[in-house]
Amino acid sequence: MSFLLNGRSLAANLRHELKTKVAELGITPKLGVILVGHDPASHLYVKLKEQAASEVGIKVEKILLPTDCPLATIKSHIQSLNQRPDIHAILVQLPLPPQLDETTVIACIDPTKDADGFHPHNLKRLLAGESALVPGVTQGIIKLIEAAGQNLRDRKAVLLVNSREFAQPLAKLLTDKGVRTQVIYEFNHLLLQTADIIVVAKGQPNLITTKDVRDGTIIIDVGTNKIGHRTVGDVDAPSLKNRAVYLTPVPGGVGPMTVAMLLWNVYQLAAARKN
Repeated sequence: MSFLLNGRSLAANLRHELKTKVAELGITPKLGVILVGHDPASHLYVKLKEQAASEVGIKVEKILLPTDCPLATIKSHIQSLNQRPDIHAILVQLPLPPQLDETTVIACIDPTKDADGFHPHNLKRLLAGESALVPGVTQGIIKLIEAAGQNLRDRKAVLLVNSREFAQPLAKLLTDKGVRTQVIYEFNHLLLQTADIIVVAKGQPNLITTKDVRDGTIIIDVGTNKIGHRTVGDVDAPSLKNRAVYLTPVPGGVGPMTVAMLLWNVYQLAAARKN
C-alpha cells in the first residue's frame, strides 16, 4: 500500500516549534500581504496564511487592491511597506491579474523583506550557493521528501513542471543533497519510470498514474485542480493505493508545508532585522 506523506501533521509540528521561537524573539514579527483582485482561491490562501500566522504569534497586515489595479499603484504600496520598520516581511499573493507582470512586481520588494523568497536577487544568491532565503514551497517539498526517511544521496529525481523559476531552487537544493536531478517540461513516461523521486507541478489532473512509477518512489504532488467540488492533484492517487510508494495527498500535502515554511521565513527576516 502507498505511504502518505502527511503535510498537515508535519506542518503542525513546525508551527508548534515556530510558536516557541517567536515567543522568545522579543519582538512581534509582522507580515505585509498585498492581495489584488477577487480570485476565490487567492483569498482562501491568504486566509489560511493569516490563520497560521496568528497561531504562531505573527501579525499580518493585509492590503486589498482591485482587479484593475495599475502597476504604479501596487508599486507604491510595496515601496511604503519597504520603508516601514514595523513590517519585517512582504508577500504579494500570486497569481496577479494579467496587466501586472509578476516578475516586475516581485522585484519591487526589498530583498531583505522578501517572505516568499522569489525576489531575483535572492534566487540568484541561492543558485550561486550563497546564503539566501529559500522559497517556502521549495523548503516544504524538501522536508516532505526527507519525511520518507530514505537515503537521498545518488538517488534520481525528475521534476515535471511548468515553470523554470519554480524548478531552479528545488533542483539546486536536491543537487546539494547528492540527488541526481533532471527537470522536464513535458510528460515522459519512460523517464518517470527511472525516477526515485518525482515532483510534479503541471496543473493536469491524473497526469501520473500507477503505470508511470516504480515501487519505492517518493512522489510530491504540487498540482491543485478542481474537478466538480473536489480538489485533486496531478497524480491519480487512487491508482497508487496498493503500490509501495510515498505520496503527498492533495489537499493536505505541499500546501500546508508551504504556509509553514513561509512563516519560518517571516520569523528569520524579523530576527535578522532585530540583530
